[in-house]
Amino acid sequence: MQRKAYVTGIAALLAALLAGCTSGSSGGEDTTDKNADTGTSAVAAQPGKYRTLPEACGAVSHDTLDSLLPGIAQITDEQQREKAYAGDATLTYDTDRKVGCHWKVESADATDRLSVDFERVVSYDNAVSDDSEAQTIYTQLETAADIPESAPPSPAETESPSESASNSPSASTPTSASGSASATGSADPSSSASSTASAASASSSATPAGVQPRTLSDLGDEAYLDDQLSGSGSTAEQRTVTVVFRTSNVVVTIVYEEQPMATGTVPDSKEMQDRAQNLAGQLAEALNS
Repeated sequence: MQRKAYVTGIAALLAALLAGCTSGSSGGEDTTDKNADTGTSAVAAQPGKYRTLPEACGAVSHDTLDSLLPGIAQITDEQQREKAYAGDATLTYDTDRKVGCHWKVESADATDRLSVDFERVVSYDNAVSDDSEAQTIYTQLETAADIPESAPPSPAETESPSESASNSPSASTPTSASGSASATGSADPSSSASSTASAASASSSATPAGVQPRTLSDLGDEAYLDDQLSGSGSTAEQRTVTVVFRTSNVVVTIVYEEQPMATGTVPDSKEMQDRAQNLAGQLAEALNS
């Protein structure tokens, strides 16, 4: 009887051990599934296209600098001219993440400044791609700049020749500061003089029609242009044109400023915008080459 009880006890012990092994095996399968899920999430968030950045001070050609900074051509000393071309690199501790360069050149007519900054965005969230993180940063910059969703069309795009003629300064109907026909149609000379003075004041400080701050559809993955004029009256008016664009996980910022020497002189908006956009196009092409 004792031997039979002993055998029964061993059988019970083996059954318990077998149940424990089965339970452990099931727990192992759950861990494997979780690891597989984590791996799938990591693969979904792709790294950005760019792993390095260009050398900022060497990214702008001499010809382009001649256009943006006319004072360089007026520097007679060769060493000083080369120093002006070289620019000053922005202090950075990781040239693979953020680099920049700025130039300042004075001429007989104005002081021009240019800065170019590259930022390579890296996401530290496995569920968020580098491109998505860069898009978030770009959107924050555009929102802070208060760029309109779409630029208002210029008069040349919206008016027929007959309408343009009727709204021109030579027409008999007085015009307001915005260039549209007066709502009252008054022929009072004092009213007409007041409207003319208002138009002159507005044209000296506002950005001309057709070149207001706006998004750009033909630059990188997304881009915008800002144009601001500061200073008036007794000081020279400084114009600042900013172009920001994103290409994959790199955000590029160009700031172009001009302050005339002569009081009351206003830098040409379209000319400065064209120069800044031309540089932006060159940088975008260089990044993609």
